[in-house]
Amino acid sequence: MVAEDRQPVPDEPDVDLTRPNAARMYDYYLGGDAHFAADREAADRALARFPHAAGSARANRAFLDRAVRACLQKGIRQFLDLGSGVPTVGNVHEIAHHHDPEARVAYVDNEPVAVAHGDRLMAENPLVTVTLADLRNPREVLAAPGVAGLLDFRQPVAVLMVAVLHFVSDEADPTGIVATYREALPAGSALVLSHISDDQPTEELAAPHRAVAEVYRTSSTPAHLRDYPAIAALFTGFEVLAPGVVDARHWRPDEPRALEQDPCGFYAGVGWLPRPSA
Repeated sequence: MVAEDRQPVPDEPDVDLTRPNAARMYDYYLGGDAHFAADREAADRALARFPHAAGSARANRAFLDRAVRACLQKGIRQFLDLGSGVPTVGNVHEIAHHHDPEARVAYVDNEPVAVAHGDRLMAENPLVTVTLADLRNPREVLAAPGVAGLLDFRQPVAVLMVAVLHFVSDEADPTGIVATYREALPAGSALVLSHISDDQPTEELAAPHRAVAEVYRTSSTPAHLRDYPAIAALFTGFEVLAPGVVDARHWRPDEPRALEQDPCGFYAGVGWLPRPSA
């Protein structure tokens, strides 16, 4: 049974809670509690069309964990998480601080409820900030106090765009957006990215993603499906680490048997800006 919706707290910005939102729906898939009736109703409609949607969300979250660890292994200790969503178990700072308590994490989202939750949870942590901003405006994001005041862009930074660019329309130019962030990064930085797609091995695997995208068109965050070449092109300018841009379940799985599982529908990868050779 789902608890009744809480009342927004005084410091939480006004937001239309009658329209579902992708960040809060994702929180619902992951078992969080920062969602409202409209979010649950839309998420349940998505689950009716694609019963494995929650499992796909968890697989994408597990990719985030592995990718952050890979960045740490590359020596990166700063993270800019764009479209970070509602704080749930397994956030970037939890992963990073498990390995390096001094890692810095700047969260950015344009969903007021997500940011309000994050502000309350991270208020006492000087190494984590939460910023209300739109990733589609890179210069605004990069200049925000919670980003520019925490991260040192003279040192490597991992930019995370996990399960977010499919909410950016073609008209907004997602490739150009990624390029603008890339231009702000020093050598040794990384791009961690995943993106939902109906470009799947079979029509049986592709159809549910189109059905779920139809549900999201009724939300404040419509989804835009892209094919594999368009997603791979987002890594332009980066050296894509092995095993390349692959299904999120198949990106360096902790358990080899994961390679035998059906695709979860998220293409995922990690790109690196190599340091100049000596």
